[in-house]
Amino acid sequence: MTVCTGNICRSPMAEIVLRDRLEAAGLGDRVVVDSSGVSDEEHGNPVDGRARRTLAAHGYPTGDGHRARQVTSTDLADHDLVLPMTAQHARRLRRLADGAAGSAGLAEIRLYRSFDPDAPVVEPGGDEHLLDVDDPWYGDESGFETTLAEVEAAADGVVAHVRARLGESPSRRAPSADR
Repeated sequence: MTVCTGNICRSPMAEIVLRDRLEAAGLGDRVVVDSSGVSDEEHGNPVDGRARRTLAAHGYPTGDGHRARQVTSTDLADHDLVLPMTAQHARRLRRLADGAAGSAGLAEIRLYRSFDPDAPVVEPGGDEHLLDVDDPWYGDESGFETTLAEVEAAADGVVAHVRARLGESPSRRAPSADR
């Protein structure tokens, strides 16, 4: 599950890209990808129009039917991997996990960009903000292009991580989709 603030820009973009990459890797029938936000301020709203246009311009689905929702402690128990877009989101998710009853079996919480091989390396206890995915909401279309580039840069790393957690070798890959 990908997580941002309101679940209308970054996290649905990452959800769509990851679903596409997992499908291309032959894992689409084994992995469920969804998204949520740490806030309920956008509850029920669709994917931001600028995000939809950016996704469409790059050949991705545009999130038809998506409705923003807030992450819950149940989500942390129901997902194996939770991918916050920023250090602030990660802190809120960790607090939510700490407050969850019977926190055994809760999801691994790992910053989304930590899977980007070209992103800064953050040592344990280091400044996780270095891995924040830019928030495009306050800007124009170019911010959504930046966000999509950051999302795409980490997507193959997420797929490799999921493949390893499923116990599959990289050689079992399906042919990659042209994009």
